[in-house]
Amino acid sequence: MLRLVLSLVLLDPAALTEVSQRNVPVPRVLTPDGDRLGYAPVPRPYTGPRRLTGVLLGRDPVAKTDVLCGGTVIGTRSRSLVLTAAHCLYHDGRLLKRLAFLPGYDRGRPPLGVWPVVRTWVPARWRSRPFSSELLPYDVGLVGVERRKRPLEDVTGRGLPPMPTARGTELRGLELLGYPVGRGYPGTKMYRCVGDTVEGVSEGPGLMVTRNCHAAAGGSGGPALYGGSVAGVVSSSSPLSDAKGYTVLTRLGDRFGRMLARADRAMRLLTPTG
Repeated sequence: MLRLVLSLVLLDPAALTEVSQRNVPVPRVLTPDGDRLGYAPVPRPYTGPRRLTGVLLGRDPVAKTDVLCGGTVIGTRSRSLVLTAAHCLYHDGRLLKRLAFLPGYDRGRPPLGVWPVVRTWVPARWRSRPFSSELLPYDVGLVGVERRKRPLEDVTGRGLPPMPTARGTELRGLELLGYPVGRGYPGTKMYRCVGDTVEGVSEGPGLMVTRNCHAAAGGSGGPALYGGSVAGVVSSSSPLSDAKGYTVLTRLGDRFGRMLARADRAMRLLTPTG
């Protein structure tokens, strides 16, 4: 398993599907030294929430393509769960293979190890429906990783607490973390973007939208941080017709809380914490 995963780490970023990159208007860029998409490299060494963030790697066995997303450790009793986007786990209704999480990933190296995924959780509609914009409010997933000698949080530090928000809640000064791939981005470094959010839709649990950031390919699944908690997950960039770049964030609401509780119970049974 380790050899298979490390082969993905060394993949050519150009092999990944790249989203259309629309520049964020300069007055909207809030990140200090932010680039045309609103992003700036994260200073090293990675500490705190940045140490908890990494890449989630996988393989679509049908399309025969590699997938690179972001993910972050979320605090639970099982100490073995990672938050990401549902579309980073399921593609066209099929579960990706060879999934593994690499926390603190930096310049092609996994300083905190390679953690194979043993369980996944996504909203039921992601397993049974083809992709559509109506699924975006549910684009959140969890993976449980192999315990080995110690649980994940013993290595990375305590995971982030979730911050549930109700539909319509607006947050200012979120920090988005991820590993963008594409023009000007290597896919091997962590980047950050500061953004303010507004409500995106009126259906379901709602969505947060920021027009201060336009996440490139590889940024999906990364956390949206607020006040020491994780308030959302990077879902997609400009998924609907729009002349200017923006990023959609899936909220963590009541539905997510129930999924997290189920996943934590399952992982405590699978990987005892004593």
